[in-house]
Amino acid sequence: MTPRTRTVFYVSDGTGITAETFGNAVLAQFEIKPRHVRLPFTDTVDKAHQAVRQINHTGEVEGMRPIVFTTLADMEVLEVIETGCKGMLLDMFGTFVRPLEIELAMKSNHRIGRFSDISKSKEYNDRIAAIDFSLQHDDGQSNRDLESADVILVGVSRSGKTPTSLYLAMQHGLKAANYPLIPEDFDRRQLPPALVPFRKKIFGLTIQPERLAEIRNERRPNSRYASLENCRYEVNEAEAMMRRAGIRWLSTTTKSIEEIATTILQEIRPERLSY
Repeated sequence: MTPRTRTVFYVSDGTGITAETFGNAVLAQFEIKPRHVRLPFTDTVDKAHQAVRQINHTGEVEGMRPIVFTTLADMEVLEVIETGCKGMLLDMFGTFVRPLEIELAMKSNHRIGRFSDISKSKEYNDRIAAIDFSLQHDDGQSNRDLESADVILVGVSRSGKTPTSLYLAMQHGLKAANYPLIPEDFDRRQLPPALVPFRKKIFGLTIQPERLAEIRNERRPNSRYASLENCRYEVNEAEAMMRRAGIRWLSTTTKSIEEIATTILQEIRPERLSY
């Protein structure tokens, strides 16, 4: 096994999402292709010993110590990992939470995971409601309750509206509707009538015609819908419409969902924003 394929463990007493998100962000700075091993719900001493055995065995087999990211709130469980693990241990709570306890002169609540005690979490319930809203208002399926939307995304078909809407709902608890701009809209040279009263909530997505043609050809090969000529027409008309309507917009061609969502949040600045 080469250094470019190091094994990385994510050990958590919750879902492990925090450990993996942070670990991936750090590892993205290096030209390696790590093998990911997730060990969620490591919330007892017995499970910690099992994790240690798995980590150490991997190191012996591969001849290279694994990298281990942990988010363990239980000190007894963490001690087992710290004393027995032969991997390179990166304890996120020890690195960040404990120094903050000293700086803030208070103990952290040592909450296990982002989704602990969800039955009492208003933020979690709001997030579920936002996902449900976004699914109901995907691809212009419904005009109902648009006044409740935090943001309404518009753009040609396959410009990234659906994944962006769901990301905003799942990660930030925002109610995001999305509407495709279609030939009838271009003929009228106006936004879909149902959206006009909510212009301030609208954000546009566009895309380079060449990339759009590639995406559409994966779905409907050799169709007029996917032709480069038609893609150029739709993109040009959509961008012209958004300029006339004074709608903020960006190109999704080379941007990740995270980058798109961040730009939208900066522009829309919804009052009800959760992380």
